[in-house]
Amino acid sequence: MSDFPDKILEWYYHHKRDLPWRATDDPYKIWISEIMLQQTRVDTVIPYYERFLERFPTIYDLADADQQSVLKCWEGLGYYSRGRNLHHASKMVVENFDGQLPSTWKEITSLKGIGPYSASAILSIAFQKKHAVVDGNVIRVLSRYYGIQDDIRKSATKNRIQELADDLVPEDVPGDFNQAVMELGATVCTPQSPDCLTCPVSSDCVAANSAQTDVIPYKSPAKKVPHHQIGIGIIIRENQEVLIAHRKEDAMLGGLWEFPGGKQENDENIQDTVHRELREELGVEVKIIEPFMRLKHAYSHFKITLHSFICQITDGTPSPKTSQKIKWVPIDTLGEYPFPKANRDLTNKLRSKEFLQKELNL
Repeated sequence: MSDFPDKILEWYYHHKRDLPWRATDDPYKIWISEIMLQQTRVDTVIPYYERFLERFPTIYDLADADQQSVLKCWEGLGYYSRGRNLHHASKMVVENFDGQLPSTWKEITSLKGIGPYSASAILSIAFQKKHAVVDGNVIRVLSRYYGIQDDIRKSATKNRIQELADDLVPEDVPGDFNQAVMELGATVCTPQSPDCLTCPVSSDCVAANSAQTDVIPYKSPAKKVPHHQIGIGIIIRENQEVLIAHRKEDAMLGGLWEFPGGKQENDENIQDTVHRELREELGVEVKIIEPFMRLKHAYSHFKITLHSFICQITDGTPSPKTSQKIKWVPIDTLGEYPFPKANRDLTNKLRSKEFLQKELNL
C-alpha cells in the first residue's frame, strides 16, 4: 500500500480544525453533523449544529418532537428534506433499534435520508468501520494525487476514485483517515491556488509535480441554470392577519410555510401571475394594493426573482387547492413558523415596526 495514509494522518493530527462534531464519539451527534454538512459549508453548519443539539440533545428528544419544531430549528440551512428525513429516521431508530443508531451497512441505509455517502461517513467515524468516504474534497485530492484527468461528472470516474479510496482507507482508523482527506481538500488542496508547499503528499502528487493543479480535476461545464420570475401575494385583512400556506410533504420545501404564488408564464406580466396563481391555489380574486418587496434567491438547480405584492381578497373564500393547508395568522407571530429563506425575508419586513405602523388602503 502507498504511504499516503500515514502521511496524511500525521498531517491531520497536527493540523485538523477544532470542529464541534470532532469532540464527540456519540453516533447521534456525528449523524446530525454529517447530514448537515451535505452540500453545506462548515462555517455555516456550526451554529446550526450547536443550536440543533441544544434543542434536541438526544435521539429521543428528536423523535418526540413535532415536525414543525424540527423544521423551525433547521430554518435557513436549506435542503429541507434533510431535516424531514432526519426527523423521520429518528423515529425509526427509536422504534426499531431501541434508540441506538445501527452500526451495520444494511441497517443504517434502511434509515430515511442515509445513502451510501452518509452511511460510509457515519460508520467510519462513529463506529470505526472500514468504509471510504468520497465527497468533492476527496475527489479533488485523489484525482490530483493520481493524475486522473477524466471528467469527474462521469460515473466511471467517480467509481474509479471510490475504488482508490477503498484501497487506501486503513482498518484501524478509517474515520480519522476519511476526515483527513476531506480536511486536506478543504484547507490545502483547494479548488483554486492549492497550497502544495504545505501538502504532506505533494512529493508524490502527479498534478503538483506536473504543474496541472489548475486543470485537474476536470469537470465538464454545467448546464445553464434556469431563472424563474415568481409572483407572490401577501394577502392581508383588517386585523393585521396574513394568509400563509403549508407546503405538501412531498413537494420541494415540503412542510414549510409560504405566501401563495408561483411562476410567471410566457407573455404574462407579474401582476397577472399573482392574480392567476391566487385563483388557482386558493380559489379567490384579489385586489393588488401595492408592491411590497423584490428579491433574488438561488437554489441548487435554478434561480428565482421573487416579486411580492400586498393584496386583499375581493371575491371568494380561500381554500387549500394546492397546499396542505392554509391559515390566517397575526403578522407579529410569523416568526413562529418555519419558512424558506426567501419567504423569511418577506416575513421579517412584514414584522418590522415600519410596516406594522403603515396605513394600508384595505
